[in-house]
Amino acid sequence: MKGRPLRERLGFAIAGLRVGWRREASFRTHLAFAAAAIVALLALRPAPSWWALVAVTIALVLALELLNAALEGVIDLLHPGYHAEIGAVKDMLAGAVLIAAIAALLVATAMVVDTLELLS
Repeated sequence: MKGRPLRERLGFAIAGLRVGWRREASFRTHLAFAAAAIVALLALRPAPSWWALVAVTIALVLALELLNAALEGVIDLLHPGYHAEIGAVKDMLAGAVLIAAIAALLVATAMVVDTLELLS
């Protein structure tokens, strides 16, 4: 797999995004929230630093959601039955996504408050 051309490697990444879209309702939900954040950016027109912070936050949430789904898929493939330790690992993965999503909400709240204060 090493040494493949950039175009081919990008194809793998895009295929992964498509699989995430098809298989993961949570990924689609986070994408919907990302779209709402972009609409809010367009409507509020905050400072460029807010655009960057929101973009990084969106990327973090989506990347963690894909990582969560990928790791859960591997775990399920390797150990399809229930095991308490596997359940704990999956819960921690979901917790990581939750932390990022909460951070995204805090960033959105701070952006709205900051932008509205500037407008008043």
